[in-house]
Amino acid sequence: MNLPETGPIDPRVFDEPWQAEAFALVVHLHDRGAFTWTEWADALTGEIKAADDRGESGGGDHYYHHWLAALERLALKRGLAEPEALAMRREAWADAYRHTPHGQPVVLGA
Repeated sequence: MNLPETGPIDPRVFDEPWQAEAFALVVHLHDRGAFTWTEWADALTGEIKAADDRGESGGGDHYYHHWLAALERLALKRGLAEPEALAMRREAWADAYRHTPHGQPVVLGA
C-alpha cells in the first residue's frame, strides 16, 4: 500500500532532518516489499512498549528514536542488514555528530 501523494513533506513535521529520513526509509522499504505495514506497526509498538517497561518515554521527544530502533530491529530480523554493518554505521554517524560544529548539518564521511 503506497501512501497518498501529498506533495513535499512539510519540514516542520519533523524536529530534525534525520527523523524525516528515517520516516522516508520506512516508507521506501515497505514499498519495496521488505515488510508489511502490520509488521512495521508491531515493531514500532514493541519498541515503544519496551521503552515504557524500562520507564522511558514512549512518545514525544523520543518517538523517532523508537522509530529508528524499530527500523533497525526489523532490518536485522528480515535480513536487510548485518549486525556488524549496522553497528559500524551507527558508530560512524555518532562520530560524525560528535565532530560536527554546532549548527552545521551532520555529514557522514565517504
